[in-house]
Amino acid sequence: MFNEREMTGTTIIAIKYDDGVLIGADSRTSMGTYIPSRVTDKLTQITGKIFVCRSGSAADTQTISEYLKMYLKMYSQLENAAPLVHRAATLASKIIYENPSLLAGLIVAGYDEKPRIFNISLGGTLMECDWTIGGSGSAFIYSYCDMNWRSGMSLEEGIRFIKDAVTCAISRDNASGGCIRMSAITRDGVQRYFYPGDKVLQ
Repeated sequence: MFNEREMTGTTIIAIKYDDGVLIGADSRTSMGTYIPSRVTDKLTQITGKIFVCRSGSAADTQTISEYLKMYLKMYSQLENAAPLVHRAATLASKIIYENPSLLAGLIVAGYDEKPRIFNISLGGTLMECDWTIGGSGSAFIYSYCDMNWRSGMSLEEGIRFIKDAVTCAISRDNASGGCIRMSAITRDGVQRYFYPGDKVLQ
């Protein structure tokens, strides 16, 4: 059992709403049938307004996130400018593509001149989206998201949409669970939201 890699299991999601980007994730990590953590934060802030939503190997995704954080900090100091979301996503895609042994599926989302969301698959394919989902739980909620996402949602509507989507994934996917974390990223900054496990399936 303990020879298994620690995985984020995961349901991750990002959507554009009327003021910016809203991201969310469950909080369970697993090693085979063992659950080492029920409260993992899979929404990793790499700059003031750029986040990485992590799915796959916990070690691989944490390492990629730390490298992105270091590189973007160096870039912002050299260029005297805030890094763009596309730059962060392109670098993450390049790392995954050139290192096929990495088990990492990421969503890079944030706000520069406008809200941006990029999905990076396990092979490193990079796609810009208005909304996207990832992780093992995502297979159970594609139809829900297709039917219920719409452009121009308010923050409250976006929070309800993500909470319901992740809750549906948790109820079907054994590798997703725990609590739900969200972050709203706008021109003005970042606002975090937390829903404990006893409030998730209500």
